[in-house]
Amino acid sequence: MKRIKLGTLDIPRIGLGTMGMSFGYTGAGMDDTESIRTIHRAIELGVTMLDTAEVYGPFTNERLVGRAIHGRRDEVVLATKFGLISHTGGGPGQLDSSPANIRAAIEGSLRRLGTDYIDLYYQHRVDPNTPIEDTVGALAELVAEGKVRQIGLSEASVGTIRRAHAVHPVAALQSEYSLWTRDPEAAVLPLLRELHIGFVAYSPLGHGFLTGQVRSAEHFDATDLRTTNPRFTGENFRRNLCIADEVEAIADEVGATPAQVSLAWILAKGDDIVPIPGTKRVDRVEENIAADRVELTAEQIARLDSLPMAAGEHHNEEQMRMMDR
Repeated sequence: MKRIKLGTLDIPRIGLGTMGMSFGYTGAGMDDTESIRTIHRAIELGVTMLDTAEVYGPFTNERLVGRAIHGRRDEVVLATKFGLISHTGGGPGQLDSSPANIRAAIEGSLRRLGTDYIDLYYQHRVDPNTPIEDTVGALAELVAEGKVRQIGLSEASVGTIRRAHAVHPVAALQSEYSLWTRDPEAAVLPLLRELHIGFVAYSPLGHGFLTGQVRSAEHFDATDLRTTNPRFTGENFRRNLCIADEVEAIADEVGATPAQVSLAWILAKGDDIVPIPGTKRVDRVEENIAADRVELTAEQIARLDSLPMAAGEHHNEEQMRMMDR
């Protein structure tokens, strides 16, 4: 696999998102044994970057990843996130990136992951009540103490990224990016390239929609985040099927799967972008990693570029309010 550097971290161009193994999607947390096999298979195939967060569960996903990498810590690059749980009484869903909360969060993550350092530690969402300079200052202290190797931001605006980077180098920004979520292209990606900050793309398969396997929302259970996602509801869902259909048509042309085409499109957008498709199944992780070998023609990339934007916001109202725009 091709490789990329996020700060000092040298990693393959495709990572593994682990959230769905424990949280957020139908069937999450039902088969930890298969999830651990999936992580092990990813490592065998050359994937080193594993992405989790304290809020996934909450806490259960970090514990799962910790079990999976027990005895194999030196084979992986661990990325986790803080800031969506207030440890001072607010609980999950409360934005808190105060220095005191960061101290509480890092100790919990280290314990659950069974390690004494985090390779890439992200602020999960920007906290409007804590100056970003204070947050990054606290992270810089963790770097100096050896508890964190590199720091990152998630869903941060151009202004926030600049202010953060001025305090301490930011290695990566993680935001949603896919064929149907291209918000970062206008201003964020150019800034990241100016500042030499890597870009980590979460939900590169559109929460599964771009795989072509989701033709109805009827099988989602009540815990599935997609039940409140505007793109998966009503007329928006029906309108968005045309995007999945075109991806599938190109996949047929190149002898690949729609998931592989969706990932190959992202990889073609720059050698500084790392998609982290999530899965809890061995066969899917094998499929996703093989996208590194899919070559799209300029004409096929242009056709994908010309696809309409997805109908509907990419998160529900509550989640969108947490975005730094």
